[in-house]
Amino acid sequence: MNPHVFAGNPLDRGDVYRRDQQWLDEQAHNARSRFLPLWQLNVLIQAAQETRLGWVSPTDMARLDIAVPPVFLGLQNDIAHFAIDVSQLGDPQHELNLDESWRFEDARTAATLLSSAEAGILAQSRAQLDWHRRHQFCSVCGQRTEQGRGGQVRKCMACKADHFPRTDPVAIMVVTDGERCLLGQSRGRLSRTGTYSALAGFMDQGESIEEAVRREVKEEAGIEVGQVRYHSSQPWPFPSSLMIGCHARALTTDIRIDDEEMTDVRWFSRADVLSALREEHPHLRVPAPIAIAHHLIKAWAEGDVRWE
Repeated sequence: MNPHVFAGNPLDRGDVYRRDQQWLDEQAHNARSRFLPLWQLNVLIQAAQETRLGWVSPTDMARLDIAVPPVFLGLQNDIAHFAIDVSQLGDPQHELNLDESWRFEDARTAATLLSSAEAGILAQSRAQLDWHRRHQFCSVCGQRTEQGRGGQVRKCMACKADHFPRTDPVAIMVVTDGERCLLGQSRGRLSRTGTYSALAGFMDQGESIEEAVRREVKEEAGIEVGQVRYHSSQPWPFPSSLMIGCHARALTTDIRIDDEEMTDVRWFSRADVLSALREEHPHLRVPAPIAIAHHLIKAWAEGDVRWE
Protein backbone atom coordinates (compact mmCIF):
# COMPACT_ATOMS: atom_id res chain seq x y z
CA MET A 1 0.00 0.00 0.00
CA ASN A 2 1.45 3.36 -1.02
CA PRO A 3 1.82 5.61 2.05
CA HIS A 4 1.77 8.87 0.13
CA VAL A 5 -0.95 11.48 -0.06
CA PHE A 6 -2.21 11.92 -3.66
CA ALA A 7 -1.19 8.36 -4.58
CA GLY A 8 -4.45 6.45 -3.98
CA ASN A 9 -6.64 7.29 -6.99
CA PRO A 10 -9.21 4.45 -7.43
CA LEU A 11 -10.73 5.61 -10.73
CA ASP A 12 -10.53 3.60 -13.94
CA ARG A 13 -9.34 6.37 -16.25
CA GLY A 14 -11.26 4.79 -19.14
CA ASP A 15 -8.90 5.34 -22.05
CA VAL A 16 -11.15 3.39 -24.43
CA TYR A 17 -14.28 5.28 -23.38
CA ARG A 18 -12.73 8.72 -23.72
CA ARG A 19 -12.14 8.09 -27.44
CA ASP A 20 -15.94 8.12 -27.95
CA GLN A 21 -17.19 11.73 -27.91
CA GLN A 22 -20.84 10.64 -28.11
CA TRP A 23 -20.37 8.49 -24.99
CA LEU A 24 -18.69 11.37 -23.17
CA ASP A 25 -21.56 13.72 -24.07
CA GLU A 26 -24.11 11.17 -22.86
CA GLN A 27 -22.28 10.67 -19.58
CA ALA A 28 -22.02 14.40 -19.01
CA HIS A 29 -25.85 14.48 -18.95
CA ASN A 30 -26.38 11.16 -17.17
CA ALA A 31 -28.14 11.74 -13.84
CA ARG A 32 -25.78 9.23 -12.15
CA SER A 33 -22.62 11.06 -13.24
CA ARG A 34 -20.74 13.24 -10.79
CA PHE A 35 -18.89 16.54 -11.24
CA LEU A 36 -16.13 17.91 -9.01
CA PRO A 37 -15.98 21.73 -9.25
CA LEU A 38 -12.70 23.59 -8.74
CA TRP A 39 -12.68 27.37 -8.37
CA GLN A 40 -9.30 29.06 -8.88
CA LEU A 41 -7.89 25.51 -8.41
CA ASN A 42 -9.49 25.29 -4.94
CA VAL A 43 -11.54 22.10 -4.64
CA LEU A 44 -15.10 21.79 -3.40
CA ILE A 45 -15.34 19.70 -0.22
CA GLN A 46 -18.17 18.80 2.12
CA ALA A 47 -17.41 18.63 5.82
CA ALA A 48 -20.21 16.83 7.64
CA GLN A 49 -19.38 13.82 9.83
CA GLU A 50 -16.28 13.30 7.68
CA THR A 51 -14.68 15.50 5.03
CA ARG A 52 -15.33 14.36 1.48
CA LEU A 53 -14.96 15.72 -2.03
CA GLY A 54 -17.91 17.88 -3.02
CA TRP A 55 -19.44 16.02 -5.96
CA VAL A 56 -22.43 17.69 -7.63
CA SER A 57 -24.92 16.43 -10.21
CA PRO A 58 -25.18 17.22 -13.95
CA THR A 59 -28.38 19.11 -13.15
CA ASP A 60 -26.52 21.39 -10.76
CA MET A 61 -23.87 22.07 -13.41
CA ALA A 62 -26.43 22.70 -16.19
CA ARG A 63 -27.93 25.56 -14.17
CA LEU A 64 -24.61 27.38 -14.16
CA ASP A 65 -23.99 27.36 -17.93
CA ILE A 66 -20.21 26.99 -17.53
CA ALA A 67 -18.39 27.82 -20.77
CA VAL A 68 -15.42 25.43 -20.37
CA PRO A 69 -15.89 21.69 -21.04
CA PRO A 70 -15.48 19.24 -18.16
CA VAL A 71 -12.52 16.86 -17.91
CA PHE A 72 -13.39 13.18 -17.75
CA LEU A 73 -11.55 11.67 -14.78
CA GLY A 74 -12.70 8.08 -15.07
CA LEU A 75 -15.19 5.50 -13.85
CA GLN A 76 -15.99 4.03 -10.47
CA ASN A 77 -18.79 1.48 -10.12
CA ASP A 78 -19.78 2.32 -13.72
CA ILE A 79 -20.38 5.95 -12.75
CA ALA A 80 -18.59 8.63 -14.76
CA HIS A 81 -16.68 11.24 -12.77
CA PHE A 82 -15.72 14.64 -14.18
CA ALA A 83 -13.77 17.67 -12.95
CA ILE A 84 -14.80 21.13 -14.07
CA ASP A 85 -13.26 24.59 -13.73
CA VAL A 86 -15.88 27.01 -12.34
CA SER A 87 -13.47 29.93 -11.93
CA GLN A 88 -15.71 32.14 -14.09
CA LEU A 89 -18.26 32.22 -11.25
CA GLY A 90 -18.10 35.22 -8.97
CA ASP A 91 -19.52 33.47 -5.90
CA PRO A 92 -19.48 29.72 -6.57
CA GLN A 93 -20.79 28.83 -3.10
CA HIS A 94 -23.90 30.95 -3.66
CA GLU A 95 -24.41 30.08 -7.32
CA LEU A 96 -24.21 26.36 -6.57
CA ASN A 97 -26.71 26.91 -3.73
CA LEU A 98 -24.50 25.21 -1.13
CA ASP A 99 -25.01 25.29 2.62
CA GLU A 100 -22.29 26.01 5.20
CA SER A 101 -21.04 22.42 5.27
CA TRP A 102 -19.67 22.89 1.74
CA ARG A 103 -16.67 25.07 0.91
CA PHE A 104 -13.90 25.54 -1.65
CA GLU A 105 -10.59 24.62 -0.03
CA ASP A 106 -6.91 24.91 -1.00
CA ALA A 107 -5.80 21.57 -2.45
CA ARG A 108 -2.90 21.08 0.00
CA THR A 109 -5.17 21.62 2.98
CA ALA A 110 -7.97 19.52 1.52
CA ALA A 111 -5.61 16.61 0.89
CA THR A 112 -4.82 16.35 4.59
CA LEU A 113 -8.55 16.05 5.38
CA LEU A 114 -9.60 13.58 2.69
CA SER A 115 -9.23 9.82 2.41
CA SER A 116 -6.31 8.46 0.39
CA ALA A 117 -8.63 7.60 -2.50
CA GLU A 118 -10.21 11.05 -2.68
CA ALA A 119 -6.86 12.82 -2.33
CA GLY A 120 -5.73 10.83 -5.37
CA ILE A 121 -8.75 12.01 -7.34
CA LEU A 122 -8.01 15.56 -6.21
CA ALA A 123 -4.43 15.28 -7.54
CA GLN A 124 -5.67 14.19 -10.97
CA SER A 125 -8.36 16.89 -11.06
CA ARG A 126 -6.15 19.79 -10.04
CA ALA A 127 -3.25 18.82 -12.29
CA GLN A 128 -5.41 18.36 -15.37
CA LEU A 129 -7.49 21.52 -14.95
CA ASP A 130 -4.34 23.55 -14.31
CA TRP A 131 -2.74 22.12 -17.46
CA HIS A 132 -5.75 23.15 -19.55
CA ARG A 133 -5.64 26.66 -18.09
CA ARG A 134 -1.96 26.97 -19.05
CA HIS A 135 -2.15 25.49 -22.57
CA GLN A 136 -4.85 27.39 -24.41
CA PHE A 137 -2.59 28.01 -27.41
CA CYS A 138 -0.57 25.76 -29.70
CA SER A 139 3.17 25.74 -29.00
CA VAL A 140 3.81 24.98 -32.69
CA CYS A 141 1.84 27.70 -34.48
CA GLY A 142 0.37 29.86 -31.72
CA GLN A 143 -3.29 29.31 -32.60
CA ARG A 144 -5.94 28.48 -30.01
CA THR A 145 -6.36 24.80 -29.09
CA GLU A 146 -9.46 22.78 -28.25
CA GLN A 147 -9.94 20.03 -25.67
CA GLY A 148 -10.29 16.45 -26.93
CA ARG A 149 -10.57 12.87 -25.61
CA GLY A 150 -12.32 14.04 -22.48
CA GLY A 151 -9.40 16.25 -21.52
CA GLN A 152 -6.47 13.99 -22.36
CA VAL A 153 -5.37 16.09 -25.33
CA ARG A 154 -5.60 19.61 -26.71
CA LYS A 155 -5.89 19.79 -30.46
CA CYS A 156 -4.78 22.64 -32.70
CA MET A 157 -7.35 23.16 -35.44
CA ALA A 158 -4.88 25.19 -37.51
CA CYS A 159 -1.77 22.97 -37.77
CA LYS A 160 -3.40 19.76 -36.47
CA ALA A 161 -0.80 19.29 -33.70
CA ASP A 162 -1.86 17.30 -30.63
CA HIS A 163 -0.67 18.38 -27.19
CA PHE A 164 -0.82 16.02 -24.21
CA PRO A 165 -0.70 16.74 -20.46
CA ARG A 166 2.85 16.56 -19.17
CA THR A 167 4.26 15.36 -15.89
CA ASP A 168 7.62 16.70 -14.71
CA PRO A 169 9.81 14.05 -13.00
CA VAL A 170 11.63 15.20 -9.86
CA ALA A 171 14.36 13.19 -8.15
CA ILE A 172 14.19 13.59 -4.37
CA MET A 173 16.71 11.86 -2.18
CA VAL A 174 17.91 11.31 1.38
CA VAL A 175 21.70 10.93 1.35
CA THR A 176 23.32 9.07 4.24
CA ASP A 177 26.81 8.22 5.50
CA GLY A 178 25.82 5.68 8.12
CA GLU A 179 24.43 7.37 11.23
CA ARG A 180 23.86 10.76 9.60
CA CYS A 181 21.63 12.02 6.80
CA LEU A 182 21.95 15.09 4.60
CA LEU A 183 19.10 17.61 4.69
CA GLY A 184 18.84 21.12 3.31
CA GLN A 185 16.82 24.30 3.02
CA SER A 186 16.13 25.59 -0.46
CA ARG A 187 15.50 29.26 -1.03
CA GLY A 188 11.80 30.02 -0.72
CA ARG A 189 9.13 28.36 1.38
CA LEU A 190 11.39 25.97 3.32
CA SER A 191 13.74 28.72 4.46
CA ARG A 192 10.77 30.77 5.68
CA THR A 193 9.44 27.91 7.81
CA GLY A 194 12.80 26.70 9.14
CA THR A 195 12.20 23.22 7.73
CA TYR A 196 15.02 20.97 6.55
CA SER A 197 14.08 18.52 3.81
CA ALA A 198 15.50 15.99 1.38
CA LEU A 199 17.45 17.44 -1.52
CA ALA A 200 15.54 17.41 -4.82
CA GLY A 201 15.56 18.66 -8.37
CA PHE A 202 13.97 18.22 -11.79
CA MET A 203 15.44 15.50 -13.96
CA ASP A 204 17.17 16.53 -17.16
CA GLN A 205 16.35 15.06 -20.55
CA GLY A 206 18.42 11.99 -21.36
CA GLU A 207 19.16 11.36 -17.69
CA SER A 208 18.51 8.26 -15.56
CA ILE A 209 17.12 8.48 -12.03
CA GLU A 210 20.49 7.48 -10.58
CA GLU A 211 22.30 10.11 -12.64
CA ALA A 212 19.82 12.78 -11.55
CA VAL A 213 20.30 11.90 -7.88
CA ARG A 214 24.08 12.11 -8.14
CA ARG A 215 24.00 15.34 -10.15
CA GLU A 216 21.55 17.15 -7.87
CA VAL A 217 23.43 16.22 -4.69
CA LYS A 218 26.74 17.31 -6.23
CA GLU A 219 25.24 20.59 -7.47
CA GLU A 220 23.40 21.54 -4.27
CA ALA A 221 25.76 20.20 -1.60
CA GLY A 222 29.08 19.30 -3.28
CA ILE A 223 28.72 15.71 -2.04
CA GLU A 224 29.72 12.73 -4.20
CA VAL A 225 27.13 9.92 -4.19
CA GLY A 226 27.60 6.21 -4.91
CA GLN A 227 24.83 3.66 -4.53
CA VAL A 228 21.26 4.83 -5.20
CA ARG A 229 18.17 2.87 -4.17
CA TYR A 230 14.60 3.64 -5.26
CA HIS A 231 12.06 3.93 -2.43
CA SER A 232 8.68 5.08 -3.79
CA SER A 233 6.99 7.81 -5.85
CA GLN A 234 4.33 10.45 -5.27
CA PRO A 235 2.17 12.48 -7.66
CA TRP A 236 2.51 16.15 -6.69
CA PRO A 237 -0.10 18.33 -8.44
CA PHE A 238 1.57 21.73 -7.88
CA PRO A 239 1.34 22.02 -10.80
CA SER A 240 2.09 18.49 -12.08
CA SER A 241 5.18 16.62 -10.92
CA LEU A 242 6.09 13.04 -10.13
CA MET A 243 8.33 12.88 -7.08
CA ILE A 244 10.73 9.93 -7.44
CA GLY A 245 11.96 9.12 -3.96
CA CYS A 246 15.39 7.55 -3.41
CA HIS A 247 17.99 6.85 -0.76
CA ALA A 248 21.65 7.36 -1.64
CA ARG A 249 24.98 6.59 0.01
CA ALA A 250 27.55 9.36 0.29
CA LEU A 251 31.12 8.83 -0.92
CA THR A 252 32.31 12.15 0.51
CA THR A 253 31.12 14.26 3.45
CA ASP A 254 32.51 17.81 3.01
CA ILE A 255 29.61 20.13 2.16
CA ARG A 256 29.95 22.89 -0.45
CA ILE A 257 26.59 24.66 -0.78
CA ASP A 258 25.17 26.14 -3.98
CA ASP A 259 24.28 29.55 -2.53
CA GLU A 260 21.93 30.41 -5.40
CA GLU A 261 19.59 27.48 -4.70
CA MET A 262 20.17 26.60 -1.04
CA THR A 263 20.26 28.61 2.17
CA ASP A 264 21.69 25.73 4.21
CA VAL A 265 22.69 22.05 3.94
CA ARG A 266 23.74 20.01 6.99
CA TRP A 267 24.40 16.50 8.24
CA PHE A 268 21.95 15.46 10.98
CA SER A 269 22.31 12.52 13.36
CA ARG A 270 19.73 9.76 13.52
CA ALA A 271 18.85 10.83 17.08
CA ASP A 272 18.18 14.42 15.95
CA VAL A 273 16.00 13.27 13.06
CA LEU A 274 13.98 10.88 15.22
CA SER A 275 13.40 13.71 17.68
CA ALA A 276 12.27 16.01 14.85
CA LEU A 277 9.87 13.37 13.52
CA ARG A 278 8.28 13.28 16.99
CA GLU A 279 8.16 17.12 16.88
CA GLU A 280 10.31 17.22 20.00
CA HIS A 281 13.53 18.73 18.63
CA PRO A 282 14.16 22.33 19.77
CA HIS A 283 15.50 23.49 16.40
CA LEU A 284 15.11 20.92 13.63
CA ARG A 285 11.84 20.71 11.69
CA VAL A 286 11.18 18.16 8.93
CA PRO A 287 8.39 18.08 6.31
CA ALA A 288 4.89 16.97 7.28
CA PRO A 289 3.54 13.53 6.23
CA ILE A 290 1.83 15.04 3.16
CA ALA A 291 5.28 15.16 1.50
CA ILE A 292 7.28 12.17 0.27
CA ALA A 293 10.34 13.74 1.91
CA HIS A 294 8.83 12.95 5.32
CA HIS A 295 8.57 9.26 4.47
CA LEU A 296 12.06 9.08 2.98
CA ILE A 297 13.51 10.65 6.12
CA LYS A 298 11.41 8.46 8.40
CA ALA A 299 12.37 5.25 6.57
CA TRP A 300 16.07 6.01 7.07
CA ALA A 301 15.71 7.19 10.67
CA GLU A 302 13.78 4.06 11.68
CA GLY A 303 16.26 1.73 10.00
CA ASP A 304 14.01 0.58 7.17
CA VAL A 305 16.57 1.15 4.38
CA ARG A 306 18.41 -2.00 3.27
CA TRP A 307 21.48 -1.73 1.07
CA GLU A 308 22.40 -5.39 0.64
